[in-house]
Amino acid sequence: MLTLGYTSVPALIKYLRHAERLGLDVEAVRTAVGISAEDLADNGKRIPSELHERLLSHLLEISGDPLFGMRSAQFVQPGYWSVLGYITMNCATLGEAMSRIVPYEKLVGDMGTSQLLAAGDHVKLVWNCRHERPDIRRHMVEGVLASWMLYARWIADMDKSPREVWMQHARPDGTTQADYEAVFGCPVLFEQPCNALLVPMDYLAIPLRQADANLLRTLEEHALTLMAGLDDNEPLPQRVKNALRLLLKDGLPRKEKVAEKFHMTVRTLQRHLQNAGTSYQEILDQLRQELAEHYLLRSDLAIEDIASYLGFTEARSLHRSFKARTGMTPGEYRERHKGNLL
Repeated sequence: MLTLGYTSVPALIKYLRHAERLGLDVEAVRTAVGISAEDLADNGKRIPSELHERLLSHLLEISGDPLFGMRSAQFVQPGYWSVLGYITMNCATLGEAMSRIVPYEKLVGDMGTSQLLAAGDHVKLVWNCRHERPDIRRHMVEGVLASWMLYARWIADMDKSPREVWMQHARPDGTTQADYEAVFGCPVLFEQPCNALLVPMDYLAIPLRQADANLLRTLEEHALTLMAGLDDNEPLPQRVKNALRLLLKDGLPRKEKVAEKFHMTVRTLQRHLQNAGTSYQEILDQLRQELAEHYLLRSDLAIEDIASYLGFTEARSLHRSFKARTGMTPGEYRERHKGNLL
């Protein structure tokens, strides 16, 4: 049976705040859909997305608001996106903030996945919703796209709009084009190939008002730790990678320590990984490469510090490993790619 995954509690709060604005009895809503007050009081809690869908469905039914999802976006705060919200706040530019959505969006929940696609003189920030019920899907799409835009305006202290907004669904009955354009401030096109904001390329350089590189690095390390804990339904190789991601913070882990996390001997772990078409060393090497690229492009850490973080005894070992995989030294890779980071 297909499950919808989980949603972080803060992602639901915007619905309830909009419901309050409409004069609805929020306590009655919460009781009707089976969400406890204790659940909503814990911002770190994740609830089944089926419950998210039930809440939104109930609110759509009793509110009579054909634009409930989009209008809920006005109540989005940094905490709505969990750690991702605070990460984006502390980036140097709007483009850097946009580049953080794809790696960390699972922290917000499993409602959908994003893509950032360069297209000539603009970038498409695309969102693919996992929910299939048409009314739920439509309100989620409109809410996410409006949330992205309103939040970008806030962190960049600007009043700019995308070039266009694309939505895959048809414009719903009971709404007007003006309803949408009043929110987005630009043409909103329906029945398009994807759900996306079309962002002019020059917007990517807009500076953010409270960039803090040191805090950003700390938040990203915390986000990586949280991501590693969201692996209950992942295959064993991914779970081993996530375990290594956590353990690398304390130096290169022993195989025995990793195997213990899965209640296996080293030999049994190696056998299961081999059956999955990989090995412990291959997973470790891949993770180190991913993290090396991450730190080279998204931090100003010295290469010696990156080597230490990744469990290399000296920077030369990182140089050899990195060049064998990319044909470039870490310094060359940073110089060539950092300026092109969306």
